[in-house]
Amino acid sequence: MVRAWYMDDDQQTDQRLEHHRNPPVFIDLEKLFEISGVQYFKFDFKSSKMQDQLEKMKKNRGYSYEDEIICSKECLADYENKLKSFYEEHLHTDEEIRYVLEGSGYFDVRDIKDEWIRIEVEAFDLIIIPAGIYHRFTLDTQNYIKVNRFFVGEPKWKPHNRPVDEMLCRKSYLERLENGFK
Repeated sequence: MVRAWYMDDDQQTDQRLEHHRNPPVFIDLEKLFEISGVQYFKFDFKSSKMQDQLEKMKKNRGYSYEDEIICSKECLADYENKLKSFYEEHLHTDEEIRYVLEGSGYFDVRDIKDEWIRIEVEAFDLIIIPAGIYHRFTLDTQNYIKVNRFFVGEPKWKPHNRPVDEMLCRKSYLERLENGFK
């Protein structure tokens, strides 16, 4: 089961910190969606029923392209610099969809008050981060994650580092945040 919580000051400076000096303030998934637009699903790929549901979701959302990436010292070229770039606060013009096949990591997203929320993901978690939200990614202390990435059409994998508040996707995201996600 995925966990999400508000980050304390220690976590904001040490990207892979798992332990908290203060008890974390956990957020349930419904609240997470309400204050950020982030969606979460669990798909155990070993189950044919879950495979069918995942295929249906991909079709309904128009995901027509997918690839696989492994983030580890052994598999990712220029590993340290890649992790640093993933951890830079940024947004994308398209939603970011990741289905975790193996391993674990953290997605950090900004809430409606611009505070950081850490979302822990592990095998069989699927997370959808809306276009226009400021976010970042890091591994946990296991230093390994294998994910499928889904795209609508050809991949547009360009991060836009903060601040880029003038971008249309950011303005659209803030409007959806204000009016409630549907």
